Parts: sequence; structure tokens; C-alpha cells
Amino acid sequence: MVGLRSGKVVLIIQARMGSTRLPGKSLLPLFGRPLVGRIIERVLRSTKVDSIVLATTEKTEDDPLCAIAGNMGIGCFRGAENDLVDRYYKASVDCGADFVVRLPADNPVVEPQEVDRIVAHHLDSNDDFSSNLGQIQGNGYPDGIGAEVFPFDRLERVWREAKDPRNREHVHTYFYEHPELFKIGTVSCPGEFRRPELVLDVNTREQYDFIAGIYDYHYPRNPRFHITDIVWWYDNVYSKREDDLS
Repeated sequence: MVGLRSGKVVLIIQARMGSTRLPGKSLLPLFGRPLVGRIIERVLRSTKVDSIVLATTEKTEDDPLCAIAGNMGIGCFRGAENDLVDRYYKASVDCGADFVVRLPADNPVVEPQEVDRIVAHHLDSNDDFSSNLGQIQGNGYPDGIGAEVFPFDRLERVWREAKDPRNREHVHTYFYEHPELFKIGTVSCPGEFRRPELVLDVNTREQYDFIAGIYDYHYPRNPRFHITDIVWWYDNVYSKREDDLS
């Protein structure tokens, strides 16, 4: 990687079948392929990461997730179910990551170009934690098309110091809650899809149905559909259909 900093950049997708709000969502179909498979398919187009790993739990119910990862040519790491900091840390050690790119497996329209954008920014900055996963610092991003990036040694610090179970379950919260320890950075969302009101992740059945509608419309037309295509669909197809139903 070319930038102020260099090293191995590993994108880690966190996934498990035991989601409390929408159990089994990782295997829900999106135009004929499981949701987690669609995420992998999209991030494989990223040019700024050196490898991709699916990080799941040791529970047998998560075996299908590892099978999908293997079939799609990426690694699979198995670790703690609820201590996500520990799972990320040990997965990073296992694959020799210098920089970690965090992606939750509920973002099935993750945009590879925006993952690349935040990775490039991070390597060219002195940020401890960079994110365009959603709207922070007024960046204008839709929720669910980017990623979070942090050096391995910052993750290691969180792994050593974070004690609150909530901060062990969510990798990013300790960074945000300690601005005296970590410099948080972001990039500005391009104007053509600067839509912070758009939520493009899947935590409920309603959100899944919304994303399934995007795939049903766009995937047959262009499997590599872009966030600008989603914005067009939202404004010209989805919103008009909702108006007709109201």
C-alpha cells in the first residue's frame, strides 16, 4: 500500500447466525445467494485490501458461514461469540494484519469504492480510527456502504483495556468513548450520494425486505450496481411505490 503508513490491510467481516434482532439473517437470500455471500462478492472488488476474512463463532450453527467463505475463496476465523473485540483481535493475529478494516455482515450493499476510499484516507492520515460506515462528523454518508479502519496496535490496546461488556461486544464504542486516547477521522461523502437519511443495513425483517427490493431490481440489470443506482431506485421506484400505497 502507498501512503504515509504501510502494512498488511485485512478486511474482517463479522458474522454469526445468532443475531438477536433477526436470527439467521446472514443466510437470507438476496437474488439467489445468501446475504453474507453478497457482501463477500462486493468486497472482493476492493483494491485497497490485501486479504478478506470472515470472523464467526465456534458454534455449529455458524458452520454454513465458514463453508460460504471457503467456497468464495476467503479465509474463516472462529472465535468468541459475544466478545467481538477478542474475536477481531485474535483473527487479526491469526492473519498477520497491520491494519484492520471492520465490516459488519449486515451491510449487503457495501460499496467497494467507498471501502477503498476510507482505507486510502486512513493510510494517508494519522488517524487512530477512520470510518465512513455511517454518518459521523457530518460526513453525509448513508448508513451501511463504507467501513471502519484502525491499526492493529490500536485494536490491541482496546483488547487490553476495555472491560465493560458493552465495549467488548462492539469493537468501535471504546474508540468513540475515549477521544483523549484516539484520533477519529472520516472522509466527506461525494455529493451524488450524500444521503445520510438512507439506512442500508439489515437488522429487521422490514430492512431485509427493503434491501431485497434493491437486489431484485438492480442485480439482473447490473450485478455491480453502485450506490448511485440505489439512490436513483430509492427516489424513482421505491418512494413512488410507497406514495401509491399511502
